[in-house]
Amino acid sequence: MKIEILGAGCPKCKQLYENAQQAVKNQGVEAEVIKVEDIDKILEYGVMITPALVINGEVKITGKVVSPEEIQHLIS
Repeated sequence: MKIEILGAGCPKCKQLYENAQQAVKNQGVEAEVIKVEDIDKILEYGVMITPALVINGEVKITGKVVSPEEIQHLIS
């Protein structure tokens, strides 16, 4: 599983990244969690508001920080 956090490095983006890492740990799944800060790559997903959460190439959440528990529901 590949989880991408899209954002330019703002505090909300960093928090979403940490929440995603925690969700993967809590769920006990194998996943690569990466931050994507390249604006061109972010725009390729059609995302205009960050932070955004992408799971296996599909945009799941944009414009807000969700809890580790909410992310766990998306990856289970």
